[in-house]
Amino acid sequence: MKVAFSTQDLKHVDAHFGWAKNIAIHEISADGHRFIEAIQFDGDLQEDGNEDKLLPKIEAIKDCAILYVAAIGGSGAARVVANNIHPIKVTQSEEIDMLLDKLCGVLQGTPPPWLRKALLKGKERTFDFEEEVQHG
Repeated sequence: MKVAFSTQDLKHVDAHFGWAKNIAIHEISADGHRFIEAIQFDGDLQEDGNEDKLLPKIEAIKDCAILYVAAIGGSGAARVVANNIHPIKVTQSEEIDMLLDKLCGVLQGTPPPWLRKALLKGKERTFDFEEEVQHG
């Protein structure tokens, strides 16, 4: 599962989604995590009302299941959710590595329903007819 982080310094979740200079993307599983890429964004990122600035960011994270942000506007949140990405707002600047370690720990146990749903992102849903007949 891929997880995205809105970040200015590539070490902390410390950026508003629309204003973030960087989006760091990591692959995560119960076994651990690894850095995939950092995508940089230029231009006037703080221009409120400019919905076009969100398009490249949404495109960059479209295969991620979770997005960590320091803040996100209503339209940004709606677009993220519409792409089946679960936004998580942190209340203060948090280290990306610490968040990844916590998430790995949750994956090793019994993940909450929203996380189980996020884990299914990108996987084809299959229906096992044989199993349904046996248990039906």
